[in-house]
Parts: sequence; C-alpha cells; structure tokens
Amino acid sequence: MKRSGIWITTLALSMGSGTAMAQITANASVTNNYLWRGLTQTINKPAVQGGLDWSHDSGFYAGTWVSNVEYAPGDPYSYEHDLYFGFSGGDEITYDIGWLYYNYDSLANIDFHELYGTIGYGGFSATAYLLGGTEAKESDYEGDFGVTGADFGFGQAYYLSLDYEFETESGLVIGLHAGQHDGDFMTWFNFATDSYIDYAISFGVNNFTFTISDTDLDSTLSPGSAPYAPGLDISGNDNGEPKFVLSYSMDFDL
Repeated sequence: MKRSGIWITTLALSMGSGTAMAQITANASVTNNYLWRGLTQTINKPAVQGGLDWSHDSGFYAGTWVSNVEYAPGDPYSYEHDLYFGFSGGDEITYDIGWLYYNYDSLANIDFHELYGTIGYGGFSATAYLLGGTEAKESDYEGDFGVTGADFGFGQAYYLSLDYEFETESGLVIGLHAGQHDGDFMTWFNFATDSYIDYAISFGVNNFTFTISDTDLDSTLSPGSAPYAPGLDISGNDNGEPKFVLSYSMDFDL
C-alpha cells in the first residue's frame, strides 16, 4: 500500500545531532500484484517497489516510496512516487498523523494528496485517510484515449480501515483488515462503480507475506468507461474478484 519509504534532506539529517537520534532505513519488495485498498494498481501483474525512511526520536518522520503501476493496457501511467511526513508516538495507546502525496507520470496528468491519522492499541489499529485535493498537470498527451486531468477538492474522497495483527508461537504473523472507500475521486481514479468495502487476511513469515484480498464490488466499470480515459479497456482489473498476493520484502539499516 502506499506510504513507506523516506525523503532525506540536509535538514532532516541535521536533526540527528545531540542527544536525540535519527535512523535511516531502506526497503525493497517484489510482489505478484500491487493492491491499494483492495484494488489492483498493476492490472494483476507483478510490481517492484522500494523506498527510504528517516525517523527521529522525537516522533517526526518523513519518507519516499516508488512502484511501477498500470491501470489498463496502454494507459499513460508507469510509476507511482509517494512522499510523506508525519508525527507518531504513544506507549500503550499509539497515534500517527501525517500527509501523503501521490506523484505520477506527467502524461498521466494528475497527482493527489491525502491527510491521514491512525490510533492503535495492542494489535488493533484504526486509520482514516481524507483527500486533500488533486493537482492536474500540464500535458499534451491525447493518445488514443483522450486522457484528461480532474479537479477534486478537499474531502471529496475518504478511506477508513480497521486492522488487527498478532503473532503465533511459531512466529507466523497474521493480519486481519477491513476498509471502506468512498467519494467522487475514488470512483474517477480507480474505476469502482460505487463506494465499496475491502477485506483481507495475511500471513507473514520471515520476509514473505501471503495475502487473500477481496471487495464487495459486484464488478468494475465496463470496458471503455474509465472516467479519465473513456477509451481504456479496464476489464482486466477484475476488482470484484478475490486476489491472492505473494510478496517478498527486505529492510536495510543505512
């Protein structure tokens, strides 16, 4: 999902001086399908992903993360590059608030950003994402699809999720997830026919994670009806069908 990695700046590195310490880590992963909120971002094809993370003892962090994407054959999207920063903390009850920016190819003609907040207790967590707005880019791309940007304002989409994670005595990490996505921008961007609920169960051991994910969508939009590009064939997304995802990820201290 989106929101891993880190953007390192001279200012951020300088915050590691004195008694407070900063940590820099890198991450890399491969997966047979990149899912975002239960919907494929690669028309059910593999993705290679990675990022950098910086975190400070005070609770501040920042990040960057990148992945290949493809929403339909021939579309103008080839990569997603995320930037984020926030503040987290707490002991028994934890919290995390921040801002997340999604950047795509200039030909894709749009970026967007969200505000998010999470509260956790034990293995439980509840998260809310709220659309901050979109930024249409200058693009001469027309291709065969007439790709256009769009202007969506604050609060025109949201995502709410509940998660629970626990580890068995054998070291197997099991995660349970349920989320709801709604709003005009959600329908425009990811071709869902209406608001929807996604749910998943994941099993993690060592660096491997196997996830079974599904939504309550009856189907995605019909071929040729993608809002931002009416000529695209989005029938291969199959976002109304169960998806089985195997991922391998690694973290590195820098």
